[in-house]
Amino acid sequence: MTTTSGAGLLFGIYPGGVTGDDAGGLAGGPPDDPARVTEALNRLQGRPGHPFLVRAYVGFDDTTPPDGPHPTATPADAAQYAVEGRRLDLVAQYRSAAGNVAGYCAFLRQLITQYGEFMDTLQVTEEPNVTGNPTLDGHYPRVLEAIVQGVAAARSHARELGLTHLRVGFNTTVLFGPATAFATELTTLGGPGFITQLDYVGLDFFPDVFHPVPPADLASGIEGLLRHHRDAVLAPAGLGHLPLHLTEHGWPTGPDRTPDRQAEVVGTVVNTVAAHAEELNLSGYTHFALRDADSANPGLFHQFGLTTDDYTPKPAFETLRALVQQHVT
Repeated sequence: MTTTSGAGLLFGIYPGGVTGDDAGGLAGGPPDDPARVTEALNRLQGRPGHPFLVRAYVGFDDTTPPDGPHPTATPADAAQYAVEGRRLDLVAQYRSAAGNVAGYCAFLRQLITQYGEFMDTLQVTEEPNVTGNPTLDGHYPRVLEAIVQGVAAARSHARELGLTHLRVGFNTTVLFGPATAFATELTTLGGPGFITQLDYVGLDFFPDVFHPVPPADLASGIEGLLRHHRDAVLAPAGLGHLPLHLTEHGWPTGPDRTPDRQAEVVGTVVNTVAAHAEELNLSGYTHFALRDADSANPGLFHQFGLTTDDYTPKPAFETLRALVQQHVT
């Protein structure tokens, strides 16, 4: 994954409805409508052939069959959306309570065989720094080993299959204080070989969602957060040279959270990322999510969508659509 100065930002979106919450559960609602999803993706992408990522999640746990195929958990049958220049950004979650790293590595190899022709990026684990939440991978034993060995297994198998386009990475949430050591612990375990096998690092961040930020301070706060992540997290771990992809960003509507404010936040975040993309080696932006999990539920995790759960666009949908056209060359 390269810097964005010559080709614009690489945009993407998670097009499913299901969303994890902070209590280890899932926020769900009406089922996805593939035809409406495709229509929305076409509008966001702008024109066929524009690079655009479709983020999808598939999980490994102690009940996963040793042989494939392995259907995506959300959205279902994600490969159907990887057309007209769109490619999968596949997240391979690690949820083995038994710490079955070898099984996870075999799972990654099977995913590459199954989805390699549709896939542009493979994210090894999801938010592995987050502990105490069973929907996220940091809850499970040997997660650092799963990343190190999983990246090696994925890169090796991709080369065996001639999939030179496939980029492999991992992600975290925002890290402050003692938590900044997570990346260093990972590269200490993996050594120089692990670092050379990585193509990018991802960051899930949700400014002004869990900790309110005054609107006047949002742009500077985003810039500061991105600088902090590169300077205080990635650089000390030997990862400062790698592109940073914003793998999840969103802002939910709901009580006291207006659709107009959602559009403002999306615009501020994307424009701030674009303004500092070359300087901070920011390679892309993926939005979370296309549609609400359940528009009738006022809970924080149910209304992250750019559309309602029946695919009626909110103002932020048009905001992002216009930004994709502005920042993709």
